[in-house]
Amino acid sequence: MTAPPYQLLYPGASYNDVMTVHAEISIVPISGRHDTSMSKEVAAAFDAIHKIRSLKANLTALGTQIEAKDIGSVLQAVEAAHQAAKSAGAKRVISTVRIDERLDKTQTLQDKIKSVKRNLKK
Repeated sequence: MTAPPYQLLYPGASYNDVMTVHAEISIVPISGRHDTSMSKEVAAAFDAIHKIRSLKANLTALGTQIEAKDIGSVLQAVEAAHQAAKSAGAKRVISTVRIDERLDKTQTLQDKIKSVKRNLKK
């Protein structure tokens, strides 16, 4: 199976690598500018997350979904996002992080979607 084109895998990863920690990171960078755009800072944050070799990152309209093998990689991604947003001009960064650390079995984000779709009424 090939990853969808919007999903960025860490270098050398195959789409079938098993992950056990999932997270969704959303940042709200606040800058001194007088417009409401956040795309510059968000792009910098996503780029920083994507460079972390130990995880997969998927950009969505409202945040970044992460697949990792350990919780430390997720926390590293949060810190990288904050640092990158500040370097891009943010004077303040507010983040929301949701973490799902499953211990009883391995599962990808795509597996979770497939599971829900199997239960949809046809």
